[in-house]
Amino acid sequence: MTIRIGWIGCGTHANEMLLPQLIRHDVTIAALCDTDEARLAQTARRYGIPVQNTMRDWQALLARQDIDAIGIAAGPAVHFAVGMAAMARKLPVFVEKPPAATAREAEELAKASQAAGVPVVLGFMKRYSTANRIAANVVAKPEFGTPASFLGEYMTAPTYFEKDPDYTGFYLHHCVHYLDLVPWLMGEVAQVGARRHELAPGKLLLHVDFRFASGGLGTLVMGTHQSRGTPMEWWQVMADHQRVEVRNVHEVRYYRAPPFKVSRTDASLVDGEDTLVWEPNLTVAANEDHKGYYALIGDFLAVVRGEQRDVPDAAAGARAMRLLEAVVTQA
Repeated sequence: MTIRIGWIGCGTHANEMLLPQLIRHDVTIAALCDTDEARLAQTARRYGIPVQNTMRDWQALLARQDIDAIGIAAGPAVHFAVGMAAMARKLPVFVEKPPAATAREAEELAKASQAAGVPVVLGFMKRYSTANRIAANVVAKPEFGTPASFLGEYMTAPTYFEKDPDYTGFYLHHCVHYLDLVPWLMGEVAQVGARRHELAPGKLLLHVDFRFASGGLGTLVMGTHQSRGTPMEWWQVMADHQRVEVRNVHEVRYYRAPPFKVSRTDASLVDGEDTLVWEPNLTVAANEDHKGYYALIGDFLAVVRGEQRDVPDAAAGARAMRLLEAVVTQA
């Protein structure tokens, strides 16, 4: 079944991250929308969309009868407005994070999705990146045990914030990722706290502390004061004599409880005891999806076809936004 998509938003993120992965699937972009005429025309040329199927008003796109689902990457206020209108039209929606500008609106969208019985899938691709998937599956194994600790860091550069140190974009477009990923790995958050340090205008540091419903603890460091030329992302989950970590988005390390080897002349590497390390073959020319967008969009399209998938839905988006607002308030 070829799914006909109406796509809203033709910015850099859509063009470089989302649309290239979308068209790898069995889809047709039936209509394309952006408020910027030049950007709309350029994207239409890139993806072969006839001019009669381009428009600058998203309401006109939603009124069309030749679309099966909506994709949108246009900013939180538009995400909410389009999402609510799509629910009224019974159109499934893929929406880039965040789902709305506020937790209240995100809750409203989640309730509308549930009431309409229509899926809203969030662009939380951190769940889908290859290394995160591998590590999350390790955490979910019975032998791993109950996760006791989360540690992580998620940094970005001050490029966007130095001229105008309003960190709203950092919160909504960066921090919200890990406020979805952390409870996905560790379970529901019972308490969250945050501390803030501004090194200089545009250079923010946050330390976020978690207490999980399971009793586990967590600390997440986020900030805007690191060079984008260095690795900027790392996380680790620990249980009893088990821990797994993901370094720089692509490397997985799984530690078990091997015996101490230093004084043993017969020491070797033992299956089931010693550390496992996985890295992708980055020379492979096809099937590369280490950031997770292709798999995420694939699950969205499967849901549109009526299949059951464990997707980051509108309720997950509302949960992440609630946590985000709690962090911002306390920081």
